[in-house]
Amino acid sequence: MNTLDWIIMLGTLLTIVTYGIWKTRHVKTSRSYLRGDDDLKWWTIGLSIMATQASAITFLSTPGQAYDDGMRFVQFYFGMPLAMVFLSVVVLPIYYRLKVYTAYEYLEGRFDRKTRTLTALLFLTQRGLAAGLTIYAPSIVLSAIMGWSLNWTIFLMGIFVIFYTVMGGTKAVSVTQKQQMIVILSGMLIAAVILVFKLPKDISFGNAVSLAGKMDKLNTVDFSFDWNNRYNFWTGMFASVFLFLSYFGTDQSQVQRYLSGKSLTESRIGLLFNGIFKVPMQFLILFVGILVFVFFQFNRPPVHFNNANVESLKNTESAARYYELEQQHAIVFDQQQAAVRQLLSAIDTGNEDAIGQTKLHIAGLREQDTRIREEVKTLIASQNPKAKTQDTDYVFLTFVINYLPVGIVGLLLAVIFSAAWSSTASELSALSTTTVVDIYRRSFVQDATDRHYLRASKGFTVLWGAIALSFAAIADLFENLIQAVNIIGSLFYGVILGIFFVAFFMKRIGGNAVFTAAILGEACVLGIFFYGNIAFLWLNFIGCAIVMILAFLLQAVMGPGNAQRKKLLTN
Repeated sequence: MNTLDWIIMLGTLLTIVTYGIWKTRHVKTSRSYLRGDDDLKWWTIGLSIMATQASAITFLSTPGQAYDDGMRFVQFYFGMPLAMVFLSVVVLPIYYRLKVYTAYEYLEGRFDRKTRTLTALLFLTQRGLAAGLTIYAPSIVLSAIMGWSLNWTIFLMGIFVIFYTVMGGTKAVSVTQKQQMIVILSGMLIAAVILVFKLPKDISFGNAVSLAGKMDKLNTVDFSFDWNNRYNFWTGMFASVFLFLSYFGTDQSQVQRYLSGKSLTESRIGLLFNGIFKVPMQFLILFVGILVFVFFQFNRPPVHFNNANVESLKNTESAARYYELEQQHAIVFDQQQAAVRQLLSAIDTGNEDAIGQTKLHIAGLREQDTRIREEVKTLIASQNPKAKTQDTDYVFLTFVINYLPVGIVGLLLAVIFSAAWSSTASELSALSTTTVVDIYRRSFVQDATDRHYLRASKGFTVLWGAIALSFAAIADLFENLIQAVNIIGSLFYGVILGIFFVAFFMKRIGGNAVFTAAILGEACVLGIFFYGNIAFLWLNFIGCAIVMILAFLLQAVMGPGNAQRKKLLTN
């Protein structure tokens, strides 16, 4: 990487971090550390919420997802505006009226301590695992740039973000995420523009879009219904709504963002801002992946995008076979490039017969290329069984490092690192807050000094950072990081949302019934995931429905004796 890129990347990152530490230099109490000072404006809240969700995984894995599978992943976000409206109207007023630190405090007032603790533990489990993935993603970048061991880069990245979070707590996370989000959006827009200008001179933007469409990459909306289909209109408008309701309404990493708002109105506008702009932002990121796909129709991509795997393979007895496969890949690419230009000519002339025949020819060439790539992956795995052979997470990174102009590379890498730090810091801060408020201070040390709880908060931040690092070390077991994050969330979010829905809408249900229903519901969700055959997004709806139905039935068996609801929560 060029010296100028290093200067831009490190300068951007250090400026953001220094600003955050300076803005939080007066954080001396556990309340300020865990919740902030209730002074954030709506635009800061909105950008902070977006930055918390938009981790490095979003900017590494999502373009690779589009490169491999087209635009259909955007349907996953179709239901987000509906979820934001519901949360703004129903959930936020409750949290603000009770002045809670965490979403789970509400559950003790509505039910009992054990239900609050169980829900907090479910959150801690899934968010602790997800934090490992958000540390792993930028470690891929650092490993690719420096040529270091991935485990060492995971350790280095984790230590830095732990230090950053411990220094300022939730306020440091919130005040820096605005700058980070600006850098992120600017960087992705610049990448999209450069991709268009990097296309051959005789290929216009319109040609690129037409080509992507004919090669089945612009499959934005799919109305067919299939329980096994992860991304279609129905999962986006129904199943994913339950995921977003749970993530933005009950996940402390998000709740913590808008509980720091100056007022209920500011927090509501911040949530709605996120609901409106998240879908276009995700569309842009996916479309960048589509442009990368078109770019690599005219510029030969590597036979394997993870360069570290390739370099290791070249030093083994399988090197000769690898070079043979690389040569075969080059031949197939040349044939495919010629076919792609024939397809563009057919599109220009409107010759549907030629379009159909050329598409079939390209499909056959792509199948050949896929077989070559799979054999390379098999060679890599035979020489290093621990190597991650799925390489879609490296597609966008390959373009950034090898094809962007000097200076822009540093900016795009700053985007990836900014996203990683903002998301991971949010997660670690939320994990610490939930551990201290819902478990440590509530059930173990109830009457200590504020200074004690401040030290405990920082200590738990370090502890959760260490747990996340441990999980990051095995994150390469997943096929695609953006899917892995959503799968982990879907295993727990449905049950958590079911508990909150019972609290909000089923006033006759008591703590014992919902506690038992939640345990049984989580067991059912895990059983369906491991032994069933259903798209993971539906687990959010299924988990929620199971908890609500079981809680109703169990309450009928237990009777009304334990279903008292505090008057504070009925109005």
